[in-house]
Amino acid sequence: MSCSDTTAVTGPAAVPRKPAGHAAVVLAAGGSTRLGFPKQLLCRAGEPLVARAVRLAAGTAPDRLVVMLGGHRDAVAAALTSAPGERCDVPAWHTGLAASLAAAARALQGHAGPVLVVAVDQPALEATHLRALLDGAATAPSRCAATLHGDRPGIPAVLSPALFAQVEALRGDRGFGGLLAALPQAALFRLEAPALQRDLDTPEAVRQAQADGLLDRDR
Repeated sequence: MSCSDTTAVTGPAAVPRKPAGHAAVVLAAGGSTRLGFPKQLLCRAGEPLVARAVRLAAGTAPDRLVVMLGGHRDAVAAALTSAPGERCDVPAWHTGLAASLAAAARALQGHAGPVLVVAVDQPALEATHLRALLDGAATAPSRCAATLHGDRPGIPAVLSPALFAQVEALRGDRGFGGLLAALPQAALFRLEAPALQRDLDTPEAVRQAQADGLLDRDR
């Protein structure tokens, strides 16, 4: 019986089986090398971005929530003392994003549902974005959803089990954007959220986010 089946057979009668729920992955293993200090610990309204991302992901009620840790591991973990979710170390975090995705795939081995993937460096991220992606993926032919970054699909995103299984083959700093872009256009739900296109890779980007009220001015 395939994972898409909604019934299980036990004895002579078919018993309803609840479809697999989603898992959530928070990518928090980056080294912030261009920024010069851990972006995970930048704050919005007094809350570290890593804790905020975990809180928003947890708010979607995932079956499992895993937080990928690597660069600045101890400091980032300390910011998550009271946060929900499983902590997953990424020993090869310095090799790029693909190492975190591969580690997440191994941690979620056996999970049969979709996977919501969230980053920590999008200070404008809100719960409504994540809910829109999950709802969109549920009705998309590919069962995938992504946020548009220009004309390219990216994070946050919802990956179907079939597509998430492919992330283990990625290498270096390559994410899953290429996998999503290869899907037929009509098969992928695309979320237009321009505020999520900004990143925090440079001090200038951080200062702009502070000026826009998306980050606290505590550095």
